[in-house]
Amino acid sequence: MFTAAAAISTPSPYLSLHPSSSPSISPLRFPYSLPLCPSTKPLSLIPLHHHHHRRRSLIPPFAVAIEKETPENEAPTTFLRDSDDNETTSKKSDSVRARFERMIREAQETVCAAIEEADGGGRFVEDVWSRPGGGGGISRVLQNGKVWEKAGVNVSVVYGVMPPEAYRAAKGGSGAEQQKLGPVPFFAAGISSVLHPHNPFAPTLHFNYRYFETDAPKDAPGAPRQWWFGGGTDLTPAYIHEEDVKHFHQVQKIACDKFDPSFYPRFKKWCDDYFYIKHRGERRGLGGIFFDDLNDYDQEMLLSFATECANSIVPAYIPIIERRKDTPYAEAHKAWQQIRRGRYVEFNLVYDRGTTFGLKTGGRIESILVSLPLTARWEYDHKPEEGTEEWKLLDACINPKEWI
Repeated sequence: MFTAAAAISTPSPYLSLHPSSSPSISPLRFPYSLPLCPSTKPLSLIPLHHHHHRRRSLIPPFAVAIEKETPENEAPTTFLRDSDDNETTSKKSDSVRARFERMIREAQETVCAAIEEADGGGRFVEDVWSRPGGGGGISRVLQNGKVWEKAGVNVSVVYGVMPPEAYRAAKGGSGAEQQKLGPVPFFAAGISSVLHPHNPFAPTLHFNYRYFETDAPKDAPGAPRQWWFGGGTDLTPAYIHEEDVKHFHQVQKIACDKFDPSFYPRFKKWCDDYFYIKHRGERRGLGGIFFDDLNDYDQEMLLSFATECANSIVPAYIPIIERRKDTPYAEAHKAWQQIRRGRYVEFNLVYDRGTTFGLKTGGRIESILVSLPLTARWEYDHKPEEGTEEWKLLDACINPKEWI
């Protein structure tokens, strides 16, 4: 998720700038997660979901300069700078930055409209913010609806500057040319969402898709621009309905197969590996796809791939919700859902790189934890009886399956 953004490198709401778990990919990488949301101090690193933040004294070794945000009454046509890349207006609108921003904003509109329609009563509350030098975001949250306990869908566009120490650490070199580097401008954009339904037979969904660039260092204008994509979509049910899980994975595979037949098996395994709760020996849910630091393919192809994945969210998820949102359930079913929500909380607070980074750097708690469910449950030494529906879910989380 990047959850609490980008994760936005992990599936959290932070934009992940950490080493990739895929040894075959080696883009420029960063030791910290960057926020896809605003901060109130230039040296803040915070989560995507909300824009109110009070900075504490703890500052990471490599700080990133980001301007203070300004609340807005409505969203502008674009959060890109007027003179982005010093290009003409027509060229700027065709840039990868511009097209990715349009994609994530269209995805936010589409997903929010589908969520509201399926909920049949709940409405998203929206916060819009911008920065004087460019960038901004739109945070939308629906809480205590008819279908959804809590649903957040957030987009963000961020400009900032990394000091040379961060750039050297990211690129991994120490030559004389790097020692002379000045500050390195960066650009980040992403969408992040977590959807928690009330009904224990209706699964939780998480998705996020992100794009990151670094410009040439200010005193090395000829240096190449670095870029990459990341993201994923994953399903976390409390009960297994095989037709639902197969449908979800089939939609992910169809999206992947349009671009490379190796994508689905590769990204499905990556997802299973990432959402692993080590102290429990189990996964958070039943997976999906996840990828990060992806730049070993044509940029246009990867932009189209990220777009296809985002466009697949509604057809992958909403039919499942429509089938399950009104399913009758007993108190025992709800209790099991709450126990599984507890696992969701454990993963996010202990292992999710975006969430844990925000907590360690003194970020605003409400923003960091916006991805968490309203309610969760922990029972001492709870073990479902073998052969029960609850046991089947746990077994699938311990032993990931090939659903299609």
